This record gives sequence, C-alpha cells and structure tokens, in this order.
Amino acid sequence: MKLNKLQLKNYRNYQDLFLEFPNSLNVFLGENAQGKTNLLESIYVLALTRSHRTNNEHELIGWQEDFAQVKGRVSKGVGETELELLLTKKGRKSKVNHIEQKRLSSYIGQLNVILFAPEDLSLVKGSPQMRRRFIDMELGQISPMYLYDLAQYQKTLKQRNLYLKQLAEKKQTDELYLDILTEQLVEFGSKVLANRLQFIKRLEHWSNELHTKITNHREHLAIEYVGSLPLESETLADIQLSFQTELQKNRKRELFRGTTLIGPHRDDLRFLVNDQNVQTYGSQGQQRTTALSVKLAEIDLMKEETGEYPLLLLDDVMSELDDNRQVHLLETIEDKVQTFLTTTTLEHVKGKMTVHPDIFYVQHGQIERNET
Repeated sequence: MKLNKLQLKNYRNYQDLFLEFPNSLNVFLGENAQGKTNLLESIYVLALTRSHRTNNEHELIGWQEDFAQVKGRVSKGVGETELELLLTKKGRKSKVNHIEQKRLSSYIGQLNVILFAPEDLSLVKGSPQMRRRFIDMELGQISPMYLYDLAQYQKTLKQRNLYLKQLAEKKQTDELYLDILTEQLVEFGSKVLANRLQFIKRLEHWSNELHTKITNHREHLAIEYVGSLPLESETLADIQLSFQTELQKNRKRELFRGTTLIGPHRDDLRFLVNDQNVQTYGSQGQQRTTALSVKLAEIDLMKEETGEYPLLLLDDVMSELDDNRQVHLLETIEDKVQTFLTTTTLEHVKGKMTVHPDIFYVQHGQIERNET
C-alpha cells in the first residue's frame, strides 16, 4: 500500500498544498511549530476520518475558513483509489473514488496507517483507556465490522447508563427497558470482545518475535487481555452467556451506582516480559522496548490480515529512542513500508538505511522538496 499524492485545502496552517510521494521514505524536516505534525496528522485523518490529537474536528479547519479538505491517491495491488474527506462545521463527508460513503465501515480500511508518536512510548505505563483506544483504532482498520459493532456497543452503553442513572434517582421505575438495553449490550459487546481476544493473540505472536530480536533473545514478551468477564472459552456463545450472567449478578450494584460495571469498556491489557508484569516491575528501557515491539508488530499483523503493508507515520519518535532501538525500527521498515517521518534533524536517519529519503523542508506551512 502506498500514498502517491496528498492534497490539502484549508487544513490547519495549510491553505493549498499538493505533494507527491514517489519513494518509500519521506522525511518532513523543520523546527518545531512549523507544521510537520500537521502533515502527518492529515494522512492519519485521511485514513481514519479523525485526528489522533484532538476530538474537536473544528480545530482541523483553517482559521476563519468554513471547511477543510484532505484528498489522497492510494495504490494497492488491485489498482489506485481516490480518497477524499471534507470537514465542515456541520460534520464530515467521506468519498471513495468520488462516491460518498454513508457508513464509516465502508470508508475505513481503504488506507491503513500505523502512527508512532512519543506518547505511544507510554502505551505500557499509560491508562487503560489509552490501551483500549490503541486496540480499537488498529483493529478497526483491519475489520470494518468491528468498528460497526463497537459503535453500536458504545451507543447502547450510553443509553443504558443514562437509564440506570434515572432508575437510581427514581426518575424511572420500569426495568423492562433496561432488559432490552441489556440484551443489546450483550449482543454487540460479545462481538467486540471476541474480536479483541483474537486480535491480541495475533499481536502477541508478532510482538514477541520482534521483542526477542531487539533484546538479542534475552527477553520474551507476552500480552494478556485483562477482561471484566470470567471466560471458560472464547467462543461467541460462551462470551454472551458469561456477559449475560455477570450483568445479572451485578444488577443490584448497577442500579445502586447508576452505571454499567461490566463489559469491554472496562477492559485492559497486561504486558509480561519474562513472565513479569512490565507495567509494575519493568525498567523504563523495558517498557519502551515493549511499546516499540507492539507498535512495529502491527506492520506484519496488518500485512497478514489485509495482504498489504500499511503506511508508517513516525512523529518525532526517533529522538526518543536510543541507537539500538532506532536501528531495529529502521531495519523493520526498510524496503517494506512507505514511511513518513517528522524530525528536526537528519542524524537519526542518514547512514542508517540503504533507502534514500525524500526530504521535505517545512517552514511556516510552506514545503520545499529536495532529494538526497
């Protein structure tokens, strides 16, 4: 998979920009606050229709403008695809080959990206919410149906929590509607959980392979899914039965608390290095190596699932890694993955790869391209 062209209009500090990417390694070079990350973000937005930096889409629209537009031409084994995303104050529209897509699941997956930013090094030590978001964003690109089930689950969860609160405050008394919402929650939540469990098994396989290589076979990595449901097996039927049973057990507590206490929205991941919880007992170096292994593992996992390598977006992450981890990162992507990298200096890249990068100098939202 390759992004051949990118066109921006009124996107953050870019009024009108057109770039071509004939090569596999593209470096956005410049000082801080010049617009390097905005470029990387626009590719991420083109792929996933939302930003990794903000939940407020209005921030993506240029100052005093009514809309922002991101266009891209993507080539895959089957040919080229034109993608377009239009952002307005009223919402967003997405198009594939000039045809509007009404469902998000019909658009996402046309362009797959993996973003690695400095905050991803906190994947291990960060909050459970951060790890759940990581699963949802990566799995959503591989499986559009997962995105649909997740959206339905989140919608039902919101409705159920609201009704539980109304019951707790005696504003409602009929529990029949709660039963209906519970049934829907179990239906969609069980599908979400089943997909997550399968995804984590595959991610563990690829992550451990990379982690072993980076640590010269001194460490092995395991990933455990820490769920709120006790599961005897991972079949959809057993997950549904367990979910239904646990919700029934916790019904009085939920009615008292006014919120849903069981489900995928409360789950987490645990990383084990040599059978020790790296979140609790690992050094900062082990935690960073674990995060790097997990992020890079997604490259091979996506290739395995979709038949195409994703794009890799590296947002000023090289400066956060020591020489050993830089070399392993660059070796993993060389001649394999189209990569877009932001940096303030070229010393992290030059001399460490046989691939010659295209350098895009970024200054005040203006781009000058040089080949080296």
